[in-house]
Amino acid sequence: MKYKNYFRKTSLKQKGDGDFFLNQVLLKKPKIFLEVGVFHGVTARNVCELLYSIHYDNFKYIGLDLFEENDENKSEIIPNTNFSNPFKKIYFRYIKRQNPYSLEAVKDLLKKFKNNIDLVKGNSNNVLKKIDMSKIDYVFLDGGHDYETVKNDLENCMLVVKNNGTILCDDYNLSYAPGVKKAIDEFVKKNNFKCEILLNSRFAKIEQ
Repeated sequence: MKYKNYFRKTSLKQKGDGDFFLNQVLLKKPKIFLEVGVFHGVTARNVCELLYSIHYDNFKYIGLDLFEENDENKSEIIPNTNFSNPFKKIYFRYIKRQNPYSLEAVKDLLKKFKNNIDLVKGNSNNVLKKIDMSKIDYVFLDGGHDYETVKNDLENCMLVVKNNGTILCDDYNLSYAPGVKKAIDEFVKKNNFKCEILLNSRFAKIEQ
């Protein structure tokens, strides 16, 4: 499948990165998918389209994000939510009347799959521990890039790997967020997991 932008912003904007990501998900054909860091919902929509093509209605997508810029995430590295494209500014401000980084806007983008999705608003440091990881078989980790946040997210998703699932981490070797690599390397070494570095060190795939 081809990764589509759906007239929104996405961290997988570099040519070929989105397609590569979808092919990684396709390798495992997960039925219950968790994304930490939903942003505008573009990856969420692409994942839902992919899983629907494989499992029809027999899949679940869970998306976790703060869904707003506030004091709770001011120390985090967050993709720029402002559009440079004037047509997109007009579209969301005057036609959709939505903030594309809001829970409402992401629900709207995913309304085709409303029976298959569960969007959770909150900080992953607090919310992940409340999610039942025993049934999740794939995690795309692209939330907060602070060392402590990545460490917390990985530890809370550990059961996924122990149950033969996959954690795919984005921005593994991001120069201005060294805490991501540090947290992943420590987590893998501590738990003796396998870690495959992919796409010019963009992704880290953690498995049993």
